[in-house]
Amino acid sequence: MIKRALLLCLVILLSLTVISFSQLPNVPRDKLLIVDQLDGRATNPKLFNPYVPGVSMSQGTHQFVFEHIWDINTVTGEWINVLATQPPEPLDENYMKWRIHLRKGLYWSDGVEFTADDIVFTFKMLTTDKRLPAYGYWSHLVKEAKAVDKYTVDIELFKPYAKIQEVLGVVVWGCGFYPVPKHIWEKVDDPSKFTYYPPVSLGAYVLEDVDPNGYWFLWKKRSDWQRTPQGQLFGEPKPEYVLFIFYGPPEKRVLAMIQHKCDVLQDITPESWDVLRKGNKYARAWYGDFPWAWMDDPCERGMAFNCSKFPWNLKEVRWALTLATNIFEVSLSTFNGMLRFSPLHIPPINVFKEIYFEALVPWLKEFQFEDGYKPFDPDIPVRMAKYFKEKGYNVPTDEKGAKEIFGIGWWKYDPKKAEELLKKVGFKRDENGKWLLPNGKPWSFSIICPSGYEVESERLAYAVAEQWRKFGIDVTTQPVEQGTFWPTYSFGTYEVGSYWPGCGQIPDIWGELNDYHEKYIVETGKPAPANAIRWSDPRMNKIADELEKLLPTDPKCVTLGLEGLKILVEEMPFIPMVGTSKFVPVDTYYWKNWPSAENHYDNPIWWWAGFDYILSSIEPTGRK
Repeated sequence: MIKRALLLCLVILLSLTVISFSQLPNVPRDKLLIVDQLDGRATNPKLFNPYVPGVSMSQGTHQFVFEHIWDINTVTGEWINVLATQPPEPLDENYMKWRIHLRKGLYWSDGVEFTADDIVFTFKMLTTDKRLPAYGYWSHLVKEAKAVDKYTVDIELFKPYAKIQEVLGVVVWGCGFYPVPKHIWEKVDDPSKFTYYPPVSLGAYVLEDVDPNGYWFLWKKRSDWQRTPQGQLFGEPKPEYVLFIFYGPPEKRVLAMIQHKCDVLQDITPESWDVLRKGNKYARAWYGDFPWAWMDDPCERGMAFNCSKFPWNLKEVRWALTLATNIFEVSLSTFNGMLRFSPLHIPPINVFKEIYFEALVPWLKEFQFEDGYKPFDPDIPVRMAKYFKEKGYNVPTDEKGAKEIFGIGWWKYDPKKAEELLKKVGFKRDENGKWLLPNGKPWSFSIICPSGYEVESERLAYAVAEQWRKFGIDVTTQPVEQGTFWPTYSFGTYEVGSYWPGCGQIPDIWGELNDYHEKYIVETGKPAPANAIRWSDPRMNKIADELEKLLPTDPKCVTLGLEGLKILVEEMPFIPMVGTSKFVPVDTYYWKNWPSAENHYDNPIWWWAGFDYILSSIEPTGRK
């Protein structure tokens, strides 16, 4: 009764401040899909140029206006031929010359056909116009692009590059190459100042209206949706209109969904989900029951070190901190246990499940230190499942079911072994049990973490700091704003940070392993182009170099990837802990057949480029 009363009070209080629909376009609700606006209020709502700073991309711009040459199936990790009809065709053995075969029958929303000329024009603009920030990258990669015919483009690179599909196609969120309509952009004197408003779309929706204050964007389905990639690949999108809207802070956004004024929310906290599911019986998260959250986000959370600094340059120290961490308690403290453990340095997602995680289980069980100690704990997922079963949740406790949710296992909680490792490299304890550095000074450091955003990483820092304090180290947390958080990582002006270095979503994990190549290491105080943890190993350099020469679809990529992951486990340059759990609720009051754990035809992340594909699968409920 108390919880119901508190919920009612919350609804009454916040209902006074939620944006009223009288302020919004007059659109029939049963034809309208309302989506939470990821980046908040757009400061420049009439900026749709993807090649200039300040553009808001996730409010429909890269889901509807622009299309990519290739996208990714987020469930399988396989490529989707979007503007192209097949993967890029290499024209030489060195992978310096490529041919792109384009899809026929695609049209911009103003009725002009999309052709090879648009691709060639975009390449020419990016490689010759120094006023564009992207010039520095593309001008050093692409030497020439030319149209062979109306639907064929040849490109020549300055150097061999087998991974061109990863550059020109979506791997996770989006891609840096956005083909623009030549017939519009060729008339622009300075593309770095071009707003591209109103935008002409290549996708199935066109901008209908925009709030001048940046609170909402309304998109309307094109009458010729059949002449778009979405129409050709997935069929007609069901909503007639899509509204991206920013209601304000989390509590207002949750209330909007309780009142059926939002159909898809961005990521919320477990506590907000608890309020939402109790206030709206139509609200749905990824799982229908515990742990609710979607766990296939392609980034991994953990503790990163600046490995160029003492004592983080010692793998014994890094491993000691790993074994001094009770991941069971960390998971409960961070996200109430709704996390998937990851002992590998890539995210524990469906795409990687069989080819990497399950494939390495036998090796992980036999992996040992020089003294024969085996640190892997394969049983923690079952223990976690049994814990929640005893709490009354409907959680499978058999090994297969438990690992499906909580992962393949993690590392042992063994403070005694951690102590042994530290003493091996000269650390000591004082009379109070506190750790001292080999020089006799107290061991003290802070964990850098996000402040007020990326809540999982923020909470993870506090939970891990508590574990290490319990172990006898003077550890504090240092929450910082986004403007400081990422520069600190790049410049290396941190010791330990709650970052997420291990991201990926395609079987070829060259991008992740190449990030640790020593060629990217710069001294602390200078921005790192990659390898911000400043760790290197000659074996990893060799693997990254070999992978770079292989096409992303080459089976050898997985073979080499497995070897690279073994090296990362041995050296533990950062501590991978858990995958990213996201509560991305949908309201099934007006729209149904959303992706879910039981209906896993796609992933739920609407701020990625492929969100529009989901719109061909959802169905109206008939409510008005």
